[in-house]
Amino acid sequence: MQEAREKFFDYLARKKLKSTTQRGTIFDVFWSVEDHVSPEELYGLVKKKDPSIGQATVYRTLKLLSESKIAREVDFGDGVTRYEPYYGQSHHDHIICQTCDKRLEVVDERIEQLQEELAKKHDFTLNSHSMYLFGQCRECRESKQA
Repeated sequence: MQEAREKFFDYLARKKLKSTTQRGTIFDVFWSVEDHVSPEELYGLVKKKDPSIGQATVYRTLKLLSESKIAREVDFGDGVTRYEPYYGQSHHDHIICQTCDKRLEVVDERIEQLQEELAKKHDFTLNSHSMYLFGQCRECRESKQA
């Protein structure tokens, strides 16, 4: 966490933006969340820690966290933009249940290799990628059958 925090504040300094206590609090709360978080959810958590921090400050700080590659936006196809820690995290893809919104982070080396081969076949160099698989989890399928 400390390395990510330092990288974020270095980014702010390079952009000639202030390193405020509020931005530090938002960073700390964001980094402590163990799930993908929407700006509204993060604002609710930040508000508990420091009621003086406004919603616009949370939104702007999330944008800065994303621009600095500390966080990354994720889109699970439900119209809600969420964020997850990105800096120092290993690559993963997502499987999302469209019934109960269960989300799994998954890694499959075969898929990663196929993506590299596909890019090479089309003379592309991959910088990054995101993969989202949508469907229905076992629990939701079984509850429909009951």
